Amino acid sequence: MPGHIVSSYDTDLENLRRSISEMGGIAEKMTGEATLALVRQDGTLAQAVIAADKRLDTLQREIEERSVLLIARRQPMAVDLRETISAIRISGDLERIGDLAKNVAKRVVAIADHAPAQKIVLGVRHMSDLAEAQLKDVLDAYASRDTKAAHDVWARDGEIDALYNSLFRELLTYMMEDPRNISFCTHLLFCAKNVERIGDHTTNIAETIHYLDTGEIFAGDRPKNDASNYATVEPGA
Repeated sequence: MPGHIVSSYDTDLENLRRSISEMGGIAEKMTGEATLALVRQDGTLAQAVIAADKRLDTLQREIEERSVLLIARRQPMAVDLRETISAIRISGDLERIGDLAKNVAKRVVAIADHAPAQKIVLGVRHMSDLAEAQLKDVLDAYASRDTKAAHDVWARDGEIDALYNSLFRELLTYMMEDPRNISFCTHLLFCAKNVERIGDHTTNIAETIHYLDTGEIFAGDRPKNDASNYATVEPGA
């Protein structure tokens, strides 16, 4: 992308990119550590994830404020305006990813005294591995302005939904088999839903990258496979 006549304009845009990169790094770390805390039942690590969210919130506010000032001062057009708008959108998605990771960490604290069913916990971890991979890939796509890589992330979101459907049914079965599992499984369901939502936000970012590159809204329906709203488990099934 050619430079601008006013060099400070380039600096403004580069600072936005750097802040997005920092937010992405924090969001990746929080997502991975929240899942690790769940698998290990590590309350200390969970608390660290919860504390990390403050920095993410601060960065998101700073990006919004700097973007608004940039629009007011520079009156950008075309790709420059799209980049500024994209920074606002992506920072919002990354802030929500941090919130979702924090929510998982809070659940870890809540179930610290329960003996986890490792098979189910590992199911959540598998979901999280996919979500983390999508987050890393979409952040790389943003840094390199690689629209094709962003499209690949967009197309993979259905994998997380399919895993969530399977885990949802399995957790319902555990709760029906033994009421003592209800508390733990309910918290785990929320953890799984938070991870599924992280996948949705990576898809949002992929769509924003498409907008940044083309100036057009991404056409086509998302590859959603979340059928949990309609899922039921019959007694004895």
